Amino acid sequence: MENNFDVIVIGGGPGGYVCAIRSAQLGLKTACIESRGSLGGTCLNVGCIPSKSLLNLSENYNKAKNDFYKQGIELNNVKLNIEKMMLNKEKTVQVLTKGVEFLFKKNKVTYIKGKGVMFSKNDIVVYSNEEKKSYKTKNVVIATGSQATSLPGIEIDEKNIVSSTGALSFDKVPEKLAIIGGGYIGLEMGSVWSRLGSKVTVIEYLDHITPGMDKEISNEFQKILKKQGIEFKLNSKVTSVSEKKNKVTVDFSDNKTNQLDKFECDKVLVSVGRKPYTEGLNLSKIGVKKDEKGRIEVNKKLQTSIENIYAIGDVIKGPMLAHKAEEEGIAVAEIIAGQAGHVNYNVIPGVIYTSPEVATVGKTEEQLKSEKINYKIGKFPFMANSRAKVNNETEGFVKILADAKTDKVLGVHIIGPHSGDMIAEMALAMEFGASAEDIARTCHAHPTHTEAIKEAALAVDKRPIHF
Repeated sequence: MENNFDVIVIGGGPGGYVCAIRSAQLGLKTACIESRGSLGGTCLNVGCIPSKSLLNLSENYNKAKNDFYKQGIELNNVKLNIEKMMLNKEKTVQVLTKGVEFLFKKNKVTYIKGKGVMFSKNDIVVYSNEEKKSYKTKNVVIATGSQATSLPGIEIDEKNIVSSTGALSFDKVPEKLAIIGGGYIGLEMGSVWSRLGSKVTVIEYLDHITPGMDKEISNEFQKILKKQGIEFKLNSKVTSVSEKKNKVTVDFSDNKTNQLDKFECDKVLVSVGRKPYTEGLNLSKIGVKKDEKGRIEVNKKLQTSIENIYAIGDVIKGPMLAHKAEEEGIAVAEIIAGQAGHVNYNVIPGVIYTSPEVATVGKTEEQLKSEKINYKIGKFPFMANSRAKVNNETEGFVKILADAKTDKVLGVHIIGPHSGDMIAEMALAMEFGASAEDIARTCHAHPTHTEAIKEAALAVDKRPIHF
């Protein structure tokens, strides 16, 4: 019976390990299969966690080098030790992956190392070091995540032409860095290396960065990044990337004029999106259906076309975000245990961890217009917020979109200091169906950045106090 389980989760990333822990908490005999050799998935090992380490460290370095003296803090000979910075990043990752292993032991989750392959809806074989072991399970949860994609004809070697994984591990600052794609990941990594001294150029196919984001926020974001030294080539289609003598040339053309251009650099980061990773799972053989984009099809209960097989995270439809996968992991565990697991997809926040941060939840103006929903806008700039002022962090603003009739908050978009933390208040408010008036009448501590939220809520009704 030792190889028989109630739930086997394939994949130990944010969705997978959270699902496994919650399943075990609910009294289900649970195992988690992971092929990487460490838990935490892309996010913890080569994604959100190491990138946030570098974002924080590069910002500290930039402030020490360029900003502190303006505030009366004088430092001599500020130096960058890239090796130490990378060791700090790796140490953080190791501590956190070991932490997940500890949580598995604490919650009595069986951790199985190897590649899981399904041979039926109840039978999984795990291959590890030329050994194979069979397991039986009542339920399967597929949480195998995603992998970086490239453009046709561009091969990522993780040396000079890299994905985000390679961009997290440069052993020296590239003199010139080209980033193909102006989405979240590319802009975060561009910010890191720009702050550390690289000349960064972003080449984006569309006429704006951060596709899907509220346009007003996106435009402000680009202005700020440009001021920081990042250059943009918008409306540009990359046609080829070639290497010669440790230099990389990116050829691209203007979408409007077809004019050809090229950019020579030391490194190229290809950041054009990710695709579900489902290779080697035997999905088609056992009858699990996928859509035209390779995503596993699921119903509202996150069940696949086979009743006892579930799928969560990046392998299914929706934003490829760690916290979305976690919510789905908890929901699935509760559904399997006979409870009413649920995910509110309308209130999933998104954050870009640049400086300033950009955070968003709910509908954009563009979405409300396309859905023909009448709305009101309230905005408040951080330059009028006392805490932002004393901290010299005055760029950006808070923007609240509320229903014109009911005053219900439909979307919130923030660009500015600590917006990644501030957005939680608005996600909670929206979860409980709050109106702009509810926010405006909630007492916010002074002086804090969150007062900008209260003022933006007041501005929905055209009555801000400090602006």
